[in-house]
Formats: sequence, structure tokens, C-alpha cells
Amino acid sequence: MTHAMVKGSNVPLDAMAVRAVLRWTPGTGVPDVDASALLLGAGGRVRSDEDFVFYNQPRHPSGLVRRLPKRSVPEGLTDTIEADLGGLDASVEQVVVAASSDGAAFAQVHDLRILLYDAASADGDPLAVFDVRPETGEETAIICGELYRRGDGWKFRAVGQGYPTGLVGLATAFGISVDEAAAEPDPAPVAAPSPGPAPGFPPAPDFPPAAPPAPDSQVTVQHQQPAYGYPQPAAAPAAPQPAYGYPQPAAAQPAYGYPQPAAAAAPAPDPNFVLPPQGPQFVRS
Repeated sequence: MTHAMVKGSNVPLDAMAVRAVLRWTPGTGVPDVDASALLLGAGGRVRSDEDFVFYNQPRHPSGLVRRLPKRSVPEGLTDTIEADLGGLDASVEQVVVAASSDGAAFAQVHDLRILLYDAASADGDPLAVFDVRPETGEETAIICGELYRRGDGWKFRAVGQGYPTGLVGLATAFGISVDEAAAEPDPAPVAAPSPGPAPGFPPAPDFPPAAPPAPDSQVTVQHQQPAYGYPQPAAAPAAPQPAYGYPQPAAAQPAYGYPQPAAAAAPAPDPNFVLPPQGPQFVRS
């Protein structure tokens, strides 16, 4: 059953792993929308800057909260936060799901809503749906909803609270350290004016730069200049000359780390072996 939420309402969750899907209708003049999540501890503040999951940090170090890639669906565009609530550390009391706009306020974003799904059900109906409407139209960041602990379980609340200061203002409100001081580029060095001619002397004529000397056409061997300060590579040894007319044995590669087979022993000499008679043989008559 899908719960149609109104601002401020809440609903208990049976699923311990959820997908919070932001969906809107794109078009001319409609800014891009980015989903983000903040993991809050006691006092409603992050425990460290790592508790901010957004487009520049799409995965929490625990791996339990992450931002999924944007998708185009028949109803519009989506950006999704997935959270494994059952695996989160007990110090995490809330997971805030927010949206920020790029280039224009949320007055230009049409049909923005958050849909909460059971992450274990790929094609199931959403658990809850909340149409997010900006209060003033000047918001550039909006808290769409929050997942929070209640006893041993979790609940989802529809929030719809906006900030005109964008993602930076949203992050700062929950304790994220944001360095807004952009590094100014160093000014280009100004070349000092060239001194003019000395008094009483005409200015020196401007000659074109001298061309590099042409190579000597009589030189038959061009010597390479050594790279001073660095060892020079040794000349490669000459390859051994083959014994022409005979096949050459292939060099066997050693099997490193393993014992090598011993050479076969020569066979023992035959004790009955005698040399044949040498030279011409004559028979007595």
C-alpha cells in the first residue's frame, strides 16, 4: 500500500533498506536537480564531513548510504539515494534526504516529488509518495523527507523545508565544514618596460634572431652529446655468431623457484666391447 504523504506527516517503515527517489519533469528553463543525504547523530548534526553524501561524495564510507546514477523514466528524470537502515551505526539517528537545484530556484522545477521504495523489491509500488512544493519559490535546496529511528524501527517523515542558500547553506546548517573561499588566480606578471636608448646615442637597430648553424655537410658521423650528470647506457653486447650449417639448440628458460632436473648420467661401458682389427686384413695360405 502506498501512503500519500502531506507535509509533516510520518509513516512507519517495515523495510530496513530503502530507496528515496526524487523525480521531476525536465524542460526549457528547468534547472537540474541533485539528490543528497546527511547522516545525523545526536543534536541533529553530522558526526563528521563524511556523513554528507552528494554528487562529489556519492558513497558513505560505511557503504550503507549511497547516491545512484540519474535516470530518465517516462515520468521525467530521477535521482536516487539508497540507504541500508538496518546496518547503520546506532549513533546515526536520522538520514535526511534533500534536493538542490543548479542554476535557478525551485520555482522553476515542475512536479518535484519523493517516492520511497523497499530496496529489496525491484518492481514494487512505492511505500510513500510526497509532492514537494517550495514555500517561497526562491529555495535552491529543500529537505524533502527524513528517515529517523523510532524505538527499534524506522519511520519516514515528509518535510518540505527549503533554503535559499543552496547546497552550501543546507550542509552548513547541519554542521558540514564548507570552505567557500575560492582560490584567486595569481595576477599575470607585468613585464618591465625596456630601457630606452642612452642619451646621445641612436637606438640600436632591431636585428632578426640568428638562425641556428647548419649541419656540416662533410661530417659523416653525427656524435650524440652525452647527458651530463646521468649514467650512460652501456652498449649492448654483440650477439654470438651462429655455427652455420647446424641447427642451434634453443636456450632453455630456468624454472625460477623450482629445482632443475639433473643431467642424465652417461651409460656404463660394455665390458665385452673390443676394437675391430685395424688396417688391411690378410689370410695365411
